[in-house]
Amino acid sequence: QVQLVESGGGLVQAGGSLRLSCAASGRTFADYTMGWVRQAPGKEREFVAAINWSGDTAYYADSLKGRCTVSRDNAKNTVSLQMNSLQPEDTAVYYCARYSGSNYRTTMTALESYDYWGQGTQVTVSS
Repeated sequence: QVQLVESGGGLVQAGGSLRLSCAASGRTFADYTMGWVRQAPGKEREFVAAINWSGDTAYYADSLKGRCTVSRDNAKNTVSLQMNSLQPEDTAVYYCARYSGSNYRTTMTALESYDYWGQGTQVTVSS
């Protein structure tokens, strides 16, 4: 059984930064690509970022490219999302999730490719 627990959300002013963390249980964390997904009020969940198993390749949604950095520490079973220059439209619940598809390069933005999800952490950006 895999458990994912996010932390680090909160209230920040526009232009500010937050660092989200996700702690994973299980001995196979290092085998999987991990992703971040967010859901804004009244909207569908959307892909934010993903990082491959070794941590040497990361991908970002266009809406956050240049403003966030995803990283992982396989020794600690953690994946993080550093977000800068936050805007009110970044307000959402942010989830980390484990990618279980067969080719992350082509399907990492497909949310059905993720099998385990955390409970989410709220990020609120005030104007």
